[in-house]
Amino acid sequence: MSAFKYILLDLDGTVINSAPGITNSVKYALVKSGAPVPPYEVLRGFIGPPLEDGFCEFCGFDRQKAQKAVKYYREYYSETGIFEGSVYKGVPELLSSLYSAGKCLILATSKPEIYAGRILEHFSLKKYFCFIAGATLDNKRSSKSDVIAYAVEKNGIADKRAAVMVGDRHHDIDGAKNNGISSVGVLYGFGNRAELEAAGADYISETPEALLELLLQQTKNI
Repeated sequence: MSAFKYILLDLDGTVINSAPGITNSVKYALVKSGAPVPPYEVLRGFIGPPLEDGFCEFCGFDRQKAQKAVKYYREYYSETGIFEGSVYKGVPELLSSLYSAGKCLILATSKPEIYAGRILEHFSLKKYFCFIAGATLDNKRSSKSDVIAYAVEKNGIADKRAAVMVGDRHHDIDGAKNNGISSVGVLYGFGNRAELEAAGADYISETPEALLELLLQQTKNI
């Protein structure tokens, strides 16, 4: 494959392990909604897709109730849940090495853009990114496909062969395909190999170290 200049990175499950903050925020929202709290395995499903979709899919909410639940979620998340997480081991080194190699790192997340920036600042990672693309609070831009399209447009990426999307869930792979760019699925996040292969990931990496080797050497599927 040709060299990638623009590397789009998902946030939750790719840069940070955000499970504690997201699941605690969902539990808070469900309690305030008067709904039962499902097992942790179900709560993990909220990591990745847009929140409103998660409340509909996993909790059986209609759109109106889901929208209200998102507001409750953000009450907790914006103050507490946002920082309940940790950076994956090896990711700071990954970002530093790619930055030093002259790559343009772009955060592409379904999380609201305003939160994504605060998280990168909190974990001292913002310095590595040339652009942050996220969802809008009004849901006008929420899907990963829309976020990637926004990132591509704002960064003037005319040759899409120069861009790659890195993420841990099928939404990342689907979004890349919908925008005509390559994709790498990572196995250290919240997805799994079967999900990523079924979505058609072009490459799969098991660790941040393997991901770095892939993105720098770009000679084989790791």
